[in-house]
Amino acid sequence: MSRITLFADVLLPLPLQGLFTYRIPYELNDSVKVGQRVIVQFGKKKIYTALIKKLHQKAPDTFSVKYILSVLDIKPIVKDIQFRLWEWISKYYLCNQGEVMNVALPSALKLASETKIIFNRNFDQDFSSFNENEYLIAEALNNRNNLTITEVAEITGQQKTFPLIKTLIEKNVILLEEELTNKYKPKIETFVRLNQEYKNQDKLQQACDELNKRAYKQLELLLSYLNLSREFSEESNEVKKTVLLKSVGASAAQLKTLEKKGVLETYKKEISRLKEYSALTNVESIELSPEQLECFSQIKSAFEEKDVALLHGVTSSGKTEIYIKLINEYLKKGKQILYLLPEIALTTQIINRLRKYFGDRVGIYHSKYGKNERVEIWNRILSSENGNNSIEKTYDIILGARSSLFLPFTNLGLVIVDEEHDSSFKQFDPAPRYNARDTAIYLARLQGAKTILGSATPSLETYFNAKNGKYALVELHKRYGEMMLPEVIVVDLKYEIRRKKMLSHFSSVLIDHIKKALKDKQQIILFQNRRGFSLRIECDSCNWMPECKNCDVTLTYHKHNNQLRCHYCGYSIRIPEKCPDCGNAVLLMKGFGTEKIEEELSLIFPEIRIVRMDLDTTRTKNALQQIINDFEDKRIDILVGTQMVTKGLDFDNVGLVGVLNADNMLNFPDFRSFERSYQLMAQVSGRSGRKNRRGKVIIQTYNPSHPIIKNVIENDYAAMFNSQLIERKKFRYPPFYRLIQIKLKHKNHDVLNQAAAELAAELRKIFGKRILGPEYPLVSRIKNLYIKNILIKIEKDASVSFLKTSLINQIETFRAEKINASVKVQIDVDPI
Repeated sequence: MSRITLFADVLLPLPLQGLFTYRIPYELNDSVKVGQRVIVQFGKKKIYTALIKKLHQKAPDTFSVKYILSVLDIKPIVKDIQFRLWEWISKYYLCNQGEVMNVALPSALKLASETKIIFNRNFDQDFSSFNENEYLIAEALNNRNNLTITEVAEITGQQKTFPLIKTLIEKNVILLEEELTNKYKPKIETFVRLNQEYKNQDKLQQACDELNKRAYKQLELLLSYLNLSREFSEESNEVKKTVLLKSVGASAAQLKTLEKKGVLETYKKEISRLKEYSALTNVESIELSPEQLECFSQIKSAFEEKDVALLHGVTSSGKTEIYIKLINEYLKKGKQILYLLPEIALTTQIINRLRKYFGDRVGIYHSKYGKNERVEIWNRILSSENGNNSIEKTYDIILGARSSLFLPFTNLGLVIVDEEHDSSFKQFDPAPRYNARDTAIYLARLQGAKTILGSATPSLETYFNAKNGKYALVELHKRYGEMMLPEVIVVDLKYEIRRKKMLSHFSSVLIDHIKKALKDKQQIILFQNRRGFSLRIECDSCNWMPECKNCDVTLTYHKHNNQLRCHYCGYSIRIPEKCPDCGNAVLLMKGFGTEKIEEELSLIFPEIRIVRMDLDTTRTKNALQQIINDFEDKRIDILVGTQMVTKGLDFDNVGLVGVLNADNMLNFPDFRSFERSYQLMAQVSGRSGRKNRRGKVIIQTYNPSHPIIKNVIENDYAAMFNSQLIERKKFRYPPFYRLIQIKLKHKNHDVLNQAAAELAAELRKIFGKRILGPEYPLVSRIKNLYIKNILIKIEKDASVSFLKTSLINQIETFRAEKINASVKVQIDVDPI
């Protein structure tokens, strides 16, 4: 044991700046490593999981150092390259590394700080070496299930209780409750095997004869085991206890009897929660079209000079097949691949295609997985550094949403960011407010890997970078298999209303095409970017509208539970019988959402199967997956949805897509609204006509001559890009300027106004005319907190790092003032 006094600088999963120094007990000197998790006391009564980031022998001069309580890992779970990524995120997105750690680590690898202690059942009840305080705690735990740190202090009369708790942990008397409630728990399964003595076939035959005379059910159980295990064949199988009992309808008692007779024995084994898959075919079976081959060749050539390539291919052009070919190339080089998708919904269809070619080399990682499954995937990626010598198979390909960026890759060769334009790649709350697309590019650079960005409708910033040579640009203009792009029909709602041809929210043109598609046995997708039944309820007499008591928004009506609900904080009320202001009983429903579309369609087409796909219908774990499966299997005729239905889903039998109200998107007050409107309409249009027939798209609008709608009709991304670029340059927006948004929040609007004005005035001294605001946003109060925004526009050629440092210093000065201590300040770099 080394007697050197070692210290560890650790990272805590808290929104605090810097690292914290702890002393390492002598007995742990030889086992601690950078990247391991340790348990530390932070403050007087809190316990946290921390990560060792640095080991040294320099004692702090200004404060006394606490000891690390214990080490959780044998080997490091976080590598140096991950720490470097976390550092970049914290610097670029102006957050603390602790906030990055909190997002990056799976929850099961973090112990929370409930800080209760419980009795260790393995304690041998030897109290002979206990002092008075130790005995008091042990006695109290004998009478109660657990104790908080505060209760320990009250029982002993001591404020500093952690030395006492540490001693009791070392004596095996107590356990921290966090270790039992939050720590990753391996899945243990009971298996059955033949006792060694009965592997002699003569002995086994004798046992069978005996059982045949007296215990036929036990004989059935034994014979079933022999059948399932293939005991005497070259490739025997392990048999689970549950599977064996179920195979013959036997009881656990009957198996127990066979154990007592010494014929069978049971044993426990740790197993994976993750399913294994086999590849069904090889990648060489994919036949690329001449256009795809040309793109594939261009990407490989581009990667010789550039690290990032943009694959701009129209919908259904076969981008996924090109990705699969690229993946295969990098697998041959022994590299890992990260395949990023913006939505969990997309992983199902893509994973099936990838597993078809790569089998169990593909893993999935996203938030809908349980906490234990996420740790298993983390550990499998981690084990790949050992040359795949672990018992469990490692994953060479990870398919996932933005959180998969943080997995412990050590040999990354290729990063694919599919649907790179999607705003779901941006994390909004809590910090770090990072963009997974941009972070993936930096991760690839750290690993010496290549990045491919793919989209039919790239973001303006990405396409601008590709056009200006920062990224390579590869374009695919034809659909695979000579499929034609869908025919886009624009319906003028003013004309339809004037001619009284509207049926509720459906134009006569849309109804006619729905009837035709149903007659042709085709499926239909209807897009309305609002959930709920009615957007608001309004009094016919005085125009009163019910509002959220916590937020400055009107309440949305949800018919399935007859509630008015706030989509920001969840506040809900029943519909009033009359107007509370004037007493009028006539309350009108204004606007419409997906729920109303679903109901009214069922009245128009009572015989067809209609399903809604939005946040309300996909809250449970498998609901989204079930809807997608049912639509693929043609158990749904019409799918009504929000933007969930626009995101890269691939359905063969969709013949018609309807956009019910294009104006909501186009008229939204945001500098990106035209870009996003084009992307949403083009993407949802791309769901139509993916088999050997041309699909149709119906766009309902009050402004059919709008230039963005014309761009969608002509599938002219370049025209949209060029027109928007002029606007962006004129008004100083990305890609010509960088944006940083500062959001201030407080429950008192007077305090907020004063604080926001003060901060803006100080920032103007540094940034000058780059500062806009403070201004209230569209929704100026959420969850009883008033909000004001300050926007900073920074030209591309300015020293961004210097300005960010100046910004952080000024905000720290602002926070240090007592009057501003209660004002929440959030920084969002590159808001979208």
